[in-house]
Amino acid sequence: MQKYLFKNIRVVNEGKIEHLDVFVAGERIERIGTSLQVKERVTEIDGEGKHLFPGVIDDQVHFREPGLTHKATIFTESRAAVAGGVTSFMEMPNTIPNALTLSLLEDKYQVAANTSLANYSFFMGVSNDNAEEVLRCNARKQDICGVKIFMGSSTGNMLVNNPGTLNRIFSESEMLIATHCEDERIIRDNYEKIKSIKENLTASDHPLIRNEDACFESSLLAIKFAQKYNSRLHILHISTEKELQLFGNMMPLKEKRITAEVCVHHLHFTADDYDQLGYKIKCNPAIKSANNKKALWKALLDNKLDIIATDHAPHLLSEKEPPYEKAHAGLPLVQHALPLMLYYHSIGQISLEKIAEKMSHAVADCFNIRERGYIREGYFADLALVDLNQGYTVNKDNILYKCGWSPLEGFNFPACITHTMVSGNMVYENNTVNESYKGKRLLFNRN
Repeated sequence: MQKYLFKNIRVVNEGKIEHLDVFVAGERIERIGTSLQVKERVTEIDGEGKHLFPGVIDDQVHFREPGLTHKATIFTESRAAVAGGVTSFMEMPNTIPNALTLSLLEDKYQVAANTSLANYSFFMGVSNDNAEEVLRCNARKQDICGVKIFMGSSTGNMLVNNPGTLNRIFSESEMLIATHCEDERIIRDNYEKIKSIKENLTASDHPLIRNEDACFESSLLAIKFAQKYNSRLHILHISTEKELQLFGNMMPLKEKRITAEVCVHHLHFTADDYDQLGYKIKCNPAIKSANNKKALWKALLDNKLDIIATDHAPHLLSEKEPPYEKAHAGLPLVQHALPLMLYYHSIGQISLEKIAEKMSHAVADCFNIRERGYIREGYFADLALVDLNQGYTVNKDNILYKCGWSPLEGFNFPACITHTMVSGNMVYENNTVNESYKGKRLLFNRN
């Protein structure tokens, strides 16, 4: 049983930063205190000048396995994740084949059990014609993170636009329902309108086609279904100022039936960046005008938005080239999400405590994840050690995504992750990944 002692470290946890020692024995945090004395043989880590965060839990990634492994695999992207302090992930069902049956879902769990360096869970996919299978997911029996509805186009047979299917899933599912909200009719109409006056579309047309109204109308529809049936709804990647009027911030997260997520790219990029980055930042929902970024930051800090995630979606660079219709949508981000938020801390935009809340605590609370997301005695030791004074520049040599690129190439981060621990195993240490340990399936506390 491996044992580690983090000495004299600043622990960022539950709204506080405290100088503490943290003793890890086996998979779990055994003791937290000051001037801890441990008689056993341990690996001691000097935390002087560093900060210890609970490991990041990313509730929305696309790791592409099975079927699209030329872009990414669960192994390669979990490897990139742990290098960025991400210790757990929840992966989406729009792989090939789409994860539309419990059997196909379990196949993904088996791949992760054999290859993932981070802890993992997978969403069950919804289509217009698999309601019976989806409703077999029982909140008290299946340890899966939730069911996913694409209320906008996606890979394969995953656009759900049948009112009867939506009505049934929202009224009968016991699981958390996560939604991608964009109105397909509005998107199609916008496309035809712009195409009629502009033959060759560019990346900068993307936020005009997938505009604020497309997001708002779809999010409003999802919320109406959830309110009608008191469903547990989680709306992914909110990207517009207009949508924010649909959410309040007075209720504690654990009491909310409707929650919302914002992604790091919508907090960082704006439509002004299409001129330089083009299709590298094409994603769904689209990165939009700067007023949206400003409003998203305010809503995040005011707790209208509950979680920070990535929607990590890698493609080959050759798949991000024009014409508009063929350029794939999605950005690789999971390795750089925590460093990016640490950058925003360095310029006074967000506190370290709020980063830990939105990237770890709130995710654990939102999904009722068992014994993770906090630095607590008895909890699994999922930890990220951060040096706020050791910067680095993103370049081809330090990008671990299988696709080999990042929209943040050339960006100078002021801080870095020096160590990442997953269930007590040191899987990343000073730019070296230990591939001998594997993550665990996330478990959930549900009534």
